[in-house]
Amino acid sequence: MKVNFLNKVLLSMNVSIINEKELTQEQKEVLNRFVEFQKAMIEKDSEKLNELMQDNYTLTHMSGKTQTKEEYIDEIMDGTLNYYKSIIDNPTITIGDHKAVLKADVTLDAKVYSIKGTWTLHSEQTMEKVNGKWYLSKWDN
Repeated sequence: MKVNFLNKVLLSMNVSIINEKELTQEQKEVLNRFVEFQKAMIEKDSEKLNELMQDNYTLTHMSGKTQTKEEYIDEIMDGTLNYYKSIIDNPTITIGDHKAVLKADVTLDAKVYSIKGTWTLHSEQTMEKVNGKWYLSKWDN
């Protein structure tokens, strides 16, 4: 997926990015992987989620609850976690030796544990590069 990183980029009806910074090619690759992840959450695409996430992936919810990859995908698929729209606001991407950290305010329109709402999460997404591709390893909110 090619993305033009202007001030506001509408990627689909459900995922958009607000970005005012120039990004390197590698930073764009990291951001694209996070966008793919957001779309897969919204579309309940377990195959894509499984592909994008490392086996040791963990997600820490804003409540403090931590989930494994399997637990997170299961709750998306069984309707416990329902995501409808995502806005990624001014991501900052730091790249090191085969690791990347994406920090951004991510606003999610969702129904989570039967509560419908829109939440802005101060997110930190960690990724690792394996065989030339970025994989999500940890998401802290």
